[in-house]
Amino acid sequence: MIRKILLTAVAMALVVLAAPAPPALATTAFDLPDMGNPADSILSKSQAEQIGRSVLLRLRLDGQILEDPELDEFIDSIGHRLAAHAHEGNHEFTFFLVRDQVINAFALPGGYIGVNTGLILETRRESELAGVMAHEIAHVTQKHIARRAVAQGRSSMLAGAAILAAILMGIGGADPNVVQATAMSAQAYAVQESINYTRLNEYEADRVGLQILHDSEFDPNGMPDFFETMGKLSGSLGNRVPEFLLTHPVSSTRIAETRARAEQLPPTNVSESREYMLMRERLRVLTADNAEEMVLYYKEKLKNAPEDYPYLRYGYALSLIRVGRPQEAVKIFYELRESDDSVIAYHSGLGQALMAAAQPNESVIVFENALTLFPRNVPLTVRYAEALMWAQEYDRAHAILLDLFNTVPPTAAQIRLIANAAGGAGQQAEAHYYMSEYFLVNGNVVLAVEQLNLALAQPDLQPVQKARFEARRAELLPYLPKDHPEKSKDDTRDG
Repeated sequence: MIRKILLTAVAMALVVLAAPAPPALATTAFDLPDMGNPADSILSKSQAEQIGRSVLLRLRLDGQILEDPELDEFIDSIGHRLAAHAHEGNHEFTFFLVRDQVINAFALPGGYIGVNTGLILETRRESELAGVMAHEIAHVTQKHIARRAVAQGRSSMLAGAAILAAILMGIGGADPNVVQATAMSAQAYAVQESINYTRLNEYEADRVGLQILHDSEFDPNGMPDFFETMGKLSGSLGNRVPEFLLTHPVSSTRIAETRARAEQLPPTNVSESREYMLMRERLRVLTADNAEEMVLYYKEKLKNAPEDYPYLRYGYALSLIRVGRPQEAVKIFYELRESDDSVIAYHSGLGQALMAAAQPNESVIVFENALTLFPRNVPLTVRYAEALMWAQEYDRAHAILLDLFNTVPPTAAQIRLIANAAGGAGQQAEAHYYMSEYFLVNGNVVLAVEQLNLALAQPDLQPVQKARFEARRAELLPYLPKDHPEKSKDDTRDG
């Protein structure tokens, strides 16, 4: 599934590369992406951003992106902690979770780093996960994708696009025949065969990634430890080699060299968060096919555990919510919170359990108390808004989300949430405006313009609102399809 999505996304990206670049747009609550300048050389910064964003968009539209406020913040915090120590070049990174049990991670042009849920569940400590992410960050900072594209030559935009397509499909392990068809070039097959990261690229990503890992105060041995785990897993699976090993070949020599490099680094104060163990269990519960089996899994784990591990109780409580036993989960979360109220996940879990138990007012109180301890924490604020909406306090939910998103860029799911809050509060014009931004994030300019038209059609618009909606609509009209009726009107006005 992921491979097919990557192929489709590449095809979308190739169209974008050939299209005229839009001008910079005025700043709004949720800006349109800057699509770059196609006159730039192949794999310029703006074009790399286009490719990466296109793949992410395709993955999201096909339901492959796992969006969960707690997990999003967790993976983002690790990623940006590492990226802060990636000194080569001026790179911006976007980290996201892919809903796939296959053990893999990948770097896309433009600094987009995807981590499969299956890989996180296979790690044993945070430094192993951070080691994989540091390795992928190094592929970006060392410009391995761009360097391979340049090495293949770029006599034309089509040839360059074929190389880009092959790079992405090489990462996804796509069938060579599909690569050939998608790239629309006879040379695509040959490119795909040679474009996979070379051994030199992998060693360089190991070396640079280890330094990033060390400087970020993770244990650099986390990288060779995970490589070793993959090597053992490969042996136990026979011919079913983990996809991570198809795109990141691991040999005993490479493991030994990586471990030797890690041991040569100066000592550092390793800092691993408590959240790792909790978020790994959250991921395990949210991605499980059978919730009842997860309840049994945790009961067995807790029975055999040498002590009452908090992360196992956390996972058990989440699994109880999933099977419709929220009152039992409420009791566990209360106990966890009382044992340590510095853990945000316990507050969030308790509030969610109370909502599931049809106690919205109690849930609101839990989140209000939590936000006094952790002001503007994104997961807590989003969950607080959900609780307010459950309690039918839509005005308050809209206000706190607007305050948050004026500071922190929202995800697609969060834009839809604020649209629902505004609609519930009777602010239909704002709800349509937010839905316009939601469709933009998902790549649908036609529906985005339609939502703005609905916003402008609402009665009793304030002058400021009308000006804002009209300005946004004017920004979008040039990007409508040529045969769209409003595009024709816009062209006539320009003429």
